Amino acid sequence: MTPSLTLAARLAAAAALAGSCGLLAACGSTAEPGVAATNTVTVRASAGSSAASVAPAAASSSGDAAGSSGCLASGLQAQVGDSQGAAGTIYEVITLTNTSNATCTLYGYPGVSFVTSVGGSEVGKPATKNPVVAKTLVTLVPGGQAAFLLGVHEVGAFPSCKIVNVDWLRIYPPGDYGSINVQDKSQVCSNMDLAIMDVSPVRAGANPTF
Repeated sequence: MTPSLTLAARLAAAAALAGSCGLLAACGSTAEPGVAATNTVTVRASAGSSAASVAPAAASSSGDAAGSSGCLASGLQAQVGDSQGAAGTIYEVITLTNTSNATCTLYGYPGVSFVTSVGGSEVGKPATKNPVVAKTLVTLVPGGQAAFLLGVHEVGAFPSCKIVNVDWLRIYPPGDYGSINVQDKSQVCSNMDLAIMDVSPVRAGANPTF
Protein backbone atom coordinates (compact mmCIF):
# COMPACT_ATOMS: atom_id res chain seq x y z
CA MET A 1 0.00 0.00 0.00
CA THR A 2 1.41 3.32 -1.09
CA PRO A 3 1.09 6.33 1.23
CA SER A 4 -1.85 8.48 0.13
CA LEU A 5 -1.17 11.74 -1.65
CA THR A 6 -3.23 13.43 1.08
CA LEU A 7 -0.94 12.03 3.76
CA ALA A 8 2.21 13.01 1.88
CA ALA A 9 0.81 16.51 1.45
CA ARG A 10 0.01 16.74 5.18
CA LEU A 11 3.51 15.67 6.11
CA ALA A 12 5.10 18.07 3.63
CA ALA A 13 2.96 20.91 4.95
CA ALA A 14 3.91 20.11 8.54
CA ALA A 15 7.60 20.07 7.66
CA ALA A 16 7.30 23.38 5.81
CA LEU A 17 5.52 25.06 8.72
CA ALA A 18 8.02 23.68 11.19
CA GLY A 19 11.08 24.95 9.32
CA SER A 20 14.45 23.59 10.34
CA CYS A 21 13.52 22.86 13.96
CA GLY A 22 11.11 25.39 15.45
CA LEU A 23 7.74 23.59 15.59
CA LEU A 24 9.02 20.04 15.35
CA ALA A 25 8.68 17.88 18.43
CA ALA A 26 12.49 17.70 18.62
CA CYS A 27 15.48 18.13 16.36
CA GLY A 28 17.86 15.34 15.48
CA SER A 29 17.24 11.68 16.11
CA THR A 30 19.57 10.62 18.90
CA ALA A 31 18.50 7.28 20.33
CA GLU A 32 17.43 7.14 23.96
CA PRO A 33 19.40 4.96 26.38
CA GLY A 34 19.02 1.26 25.71
CA VAL A 35 21.64 -1.45 25.43
CA ALA A 36 25.14 -1.49 24.01
CA ALA A 37 25.23 -0.57 20.32
CA THR A 38 24.73 -3.33 17.78
CA ASN A 39 24.81 -3.36 14.00
CA THR A 40 22.09 -5.46 12.40
CA VAL A 41 22.24 -5.50 8.61
CA THR A 42 19.25 -5.93 6.34
CA VAL A 43 18.98 -5.26 2.64
CA ARG A 44 16.39 -3.47 0.62
CA ALA A 45 13.93 -6.01 -0.68
CA SER A 46 12.68 -6.07 -4.25
CA ALA A 47 9.15 -4.91 -4.96
CA GLY A 48 6.53 -7.34 -3.76
CA SER A 49 8.80 -9.38 -1.51
CA SER A 50 8.15 -10.08 2.15
CA ALA A 51 9.70 -7.87 4.82
CA ALA A 52 10.95 -10.89 6.70
CA SER A 53 11.38 -14.62 6.42
CA VAL A 54 8.86 -15.14 9.21
CA ALA A 55 5.14 -14.91 8.51
CA PRO A 56 3.81 -11.49 9.58
CA ALA A 57 1.70 -11.65 12.72
CA ALA A 58 -0.71 -9.10 14.09
CA ALA A 59 0.65 -6.07 15.95
CA SER A 60 -1.36 -4.24 18.57
CA SER A 61 -1.36 -0.48 19.12
CA SER A 62 -3.77 -0.46 22.04
CA GLY A 63 -1.71 -1.50 25.02
CA ASP A 64 1.37 -3.28 26.24
CA ALA A 65 1.69 -7.05 26.53
CA ALA A 66 2.29 -8.18 30.10
CA GLY A 67 6.00 -8.35 30.85
CA SER A 68 7.14 -7.24 27.39
CA SER A 69 10.08 -4.87 27.00
CA GLY A 70 11.24 -2.50 24.31
CA CYS A 71 12.15 -3.96 20.92
CA LEU A 72 15.90 -4.00 20.31
CA ALA A 73 17.73 -3.66 17.01
CA SER A 74 19.18 -7.14 17.42
CA GLY A 75 15.67 -8.59 17.21
CA LEU A 76 14.32 -6.48 14.36
CA GLN A 77 14.58 -6.57 10.58
CA ALA A 78 14.02 -3.48 8.43
CA GLN A 79 12.73 -3.14 4.89
CA VAL A 80 12.32 -0.04 2.73
CA GLY A 81 9.00 -0.43 0.97
CA ASP A 82 6.57 1.76 -0.95
CA SER A 83 7.45 5.35 -1.79
CA GLN A 84 5.65 8.37 -3.19
CA GLY A 85 6.62 11.93 -4.01
CA ALA A 86 4.80 15.08 -2.93
CA ALA A 87 5.86 18.74 -2.85
CA GLY A 88 9.54 18.00 -3.50
CA THR A 89 9.78 15.19 -0.96
CA ILE A 90 9.96 11.41 -1.38
CA TYR A 91 8.11 9.52 1.38
CA GLU A 92 9.14 5.92 2.02
CA VAL A 93 7.39 3.37 4.22
CA ILE A 94 9.96 1.52 6.34
CA THR A 95 8.75 -1.68 7.97
CA LEU A 96 10.21 -3.18 11.12
CA THR A 97 9.60 -6.89 11.79
CA ASN A 98 10.10 -8.60 15.14
CA THR A 99 12.41 -11.54 14.33
CA SER A 100 12.99 -12.48 17.97
CA ASN A 101 11.11 -15.13 19.94
CA ALA A 102 9.74 -12.63 22.45
CA THR A 103 6.97 -10.03 22.42
CA CYS A 104 8.29 -6.46 22.62
CA THR A 105 7.08 -2.89 22.28
CA LEU A 106 7.90 0.22 20.26
CA TYR A 107 6.84 3.77 21.12
CA GLY A 108 7.68 7.06 19.46
CA TYR A 109 10.23 8.08 16.86
CA PRO A 110 13.09 6.01 15.47
CA GLY A 111 16.46 7.64 14.88
CA VAL A 112 17.40 7.67 11.19
CA SER A 113 20.61 8.77 9.46
CA PHE A 114 22.25 8.20 6.11
CA VAL A 115 25.66 6.55 6.47
CA THR A 116 28.64 5.80 4.23
CA SER A 117 28.47 2.04 4.86
CA VAL A 118 27.54 -0.55 7.47
CA GLY A 119 29.35 0.68 10.56
CA GLY A 120 30.46 3.77 8.62
CA SER A 121 30.20 7.50 9.26
CA GLU A 122 26.99 9.49 9.39
CA VAL A 123 26.31 11.67 6.34
CA GLY A 124 24.45 14.92 6.95
CA LYS A 125 21.97 15.76 9.67
CA PRO A 126 19.86 12.96 11.21
CA ALA A 127 16.13 12.98 10.50
CA THR A 128 13.99 15.39 12.48
CA LYS A 129 10.66 14.40 14.02
CA ASN A 130 7.46 15.18 12.12
CA PRO A 131 4.66 15.85 14.64
CA VAL A 132 1.72 15.39 12.25
CA VAL A 133 1.24 11.76 13.39
CA ALA A 134 0.49 11.01 17.06
CA LYS A 135 2.72 8.62 19.01
CA THR A 136 1.15 5.32 20.03
CA LEU A 137 2.40 2.24 21.84
CA VAL A 138 2.93 -0.69 19.45
CA THR A 139 3.20 -4.24 20.77
CA LEU A 140 4.94 -6.71 18.47
CA VAL A 141 4.53 -10.45 18.94
CA PRO A 142 7.17 -12.60 17.22
CA GLY A 143 6.75 -11.96 13.49
CA GLY A 144 4.71 -8.82 14.18
CA GLN A 145 5.31 -5.68 12.12
CA ALA A 146 5.32 -1.92 12.61
CA ALA A 147 6.19 0.87 10.19
CA PHE A 148 7.10 4.53 9.97
CA LEU A 149 7.38 7.10 7.20
CA LEU A 150 10.69 8.64 6.19
CA GLY A 151 10.52 11.85 4.18
CA VAL A 152 13.61 12.82 2.14
CA HIS A 153 13.49 16.29 0.64
CA GLU A 154 14.84 17.05 -2.84
CA VAL A 155 18.45 18.21 -2.42
CA GLY A 156 18.05 20.66 -5.31
CA ALA A 157 15.84 22.77 -3.04
CA PHE A 158 18.87 23.61 -0.88
CA PRO A 159 21.27 25.96 -2.73
CA SER A 160 24.06 25.41 -0.18
CA CYS A 161 23.71 21.61 -0.27
CA LYS A 162 26.93 19.62 -0.68
CA ILE A 163 25.47 16.65 -2.57
CA VAL A 164 26.68 13.18 -1.68
CA ASN A 165 25.52 9.80 -3.02
CA VAL A 166 24.79 7.27 -0.27
CA ASP A 167 23.65 3.64 -0.21
CA TRP A 168 22.73 3.01 3.41
CA LEU A 169 20.35 4.09 6.15
CA ARG A 170 21.05 3.53 9.84
CA ILE A 171 17.93 3.07 11.95
CA TYR A 172 17.78 3.21 15.76
CA PRO A 173 14.56 1.71 17.17
CA PRO A 174 12.92 4.02 19.74
CA GLY A 175 14.75 3.76 23.05
CA ASP A 176 17.70 1.68 21.79
CA TYR A 177 21.33 2.52 21.02
CA GLY A 178 21.56 -0.54 18.79
CA SER A 179 21.10 0.06 15.08
CA ILE A 180 19.78 -1.61 11.94
CA ASN A 181 21.40 -0.88 8.57
CA VAL A 182 19.28 -1.08 5.43
CA GLN A 183 20.19 -0.40 1.81
CA ASP A 184 18.60 2.76 0.40
CA LYS A 185 20.30 4.65 -2.42
CA SER A 186 19.79 8.40 -2.34
CA GLN A 187 21.34 11.81 -2.91
CA VAL A 188 21.71 13.71 0.34
CA CYS A 189 23.35 16.84 1.71
CA SER A 190 26.51 16.32 3.74
CA ASN A 191 25.93 19.68 5.47
CA MET A 192 25.20 19.03 9.15
CA ASP A 193 23.08 22.19 9.38
CA LEU A 194 20.58 21.19 6.66
CA ALA A 195 17.59 19.08 7.71
CA ILE A 196 16.56 17.19 4.59
CA MET A 197 14.84 14.23 6.32
CA ASP A 198 11.97 13.78 8.75
CA VAL A 199 10.33 10.73 10.33
CA SER A 200 6.94 9.82 11.74
CA PRO A 201 6.42 7.78 14.91
CA VAL A 202 6.08 4.00 14.50
CA ARG A 203 2.60 2.61 13.88
CA ALA A 204 1.26 -0.94 14.10
CA GLY A 205 1.25 -3.06 10.94
CA ALA A 206 3.23 -3.24 7.71
CA ASN A 207 0.85 -0.80 5.98
CA PRO A 208 -0.61 1.30 8.80
CA THR A 209 -2.86 4.29 8.47
CA PHE A 210 -0.72 7.30 9.32
